[in-house]
Amino acid sequence: MWMRDYFQLELNIPVYFEPKEFERNGKVLLVGHGDGLGPGDHGYKRLKKVFRNPVSKWLFGILPPVVGMGIAHYMSRRSRAQTGGKEEIFLGEDKEWLIIYCREKLKEKNIDFFIFGHRHLAIDYRLSPATAEEKTGSRYINLGDWIRYFTYAVMEGDQISLCSYTGQDQKIIRS
Repeated sequence: MWMRDYFQLELNIPVYFEPKEFERNGKVLLVGHGDGLGPGDHGYKRLKKVFRNPVSKWLFGILPPVVGMGIAHYMSRRSRAQTGGKEEIFLGEDKEWLIIYCREKLKEKNIDFFIFGHRHLAIDYRLSPATAEEKTGSRYINLGDWIRYFTYAVMEGDQISLCSYTGQDQKIIRS
């Protein structure tokens, strides 16, 4: 959110600030960062409003880069210290706010794959049972991260697999 239009103008990469729906190989995907969705995460939702405020962005932009990055690293470390190991624990489907969000969206429309990353925990969770014409039903996939879990998703045909680059697939939470 602090990069302004750098990705769009310099790298020709589209940036979506809200979850975006895509259709690939006959499957509907809802892809987003995952931050601030569903119930809970109230502290982050308040912080997100401050970060996205044009005045905050302008103030951050006038800082020398070394100062701005120092503040960003400090805030990141502080956030990790407050959450502790909580981000590494699957809370169960009734307490995982992204699963709750996905289930609410399924009431509005059929979505085959919800793909998010904010949670930092590698999760491949079946939201609805498969029907005769579907192989998997709806699934929530949280990509995890590239620092601890080394996880990524691959779409082959009409299926998506969550994999570990280091072969540590046992760390992926699956249902």
